[in-house]
Amino acid sequence: MSVTILFLGPLRDLAGEDAREVPAPLDWAGLLGAVGPEIAGQLSEERVNIACAGKVLADKTSLHAQDGDEVALLPPVSGG
Repeated sequence: MSVTILFLGPLRDLAGEDAREVPAPLDWAGLLGAVGPEIAGQLSEERVNIACAGKVLADKTSLHAQDGDEVALLPPVSGG
């Protein structure tokens, strides 16, 4: 039973990997522990969003990922 965390954009560079498998179920506290302090600090910022099972969470602290879910960490989009 696992959840896949997807690191996108600059968060991928910080993580040093595209994805990480972690045990399910996964909540907000578990996510912060699974990604390490540097990325956890980024996730705590309002401008970073989280999607679970393809849906962006209005309140990322309400994360409750189940076995087989993907949790995408969505940094702010930039460009012109």
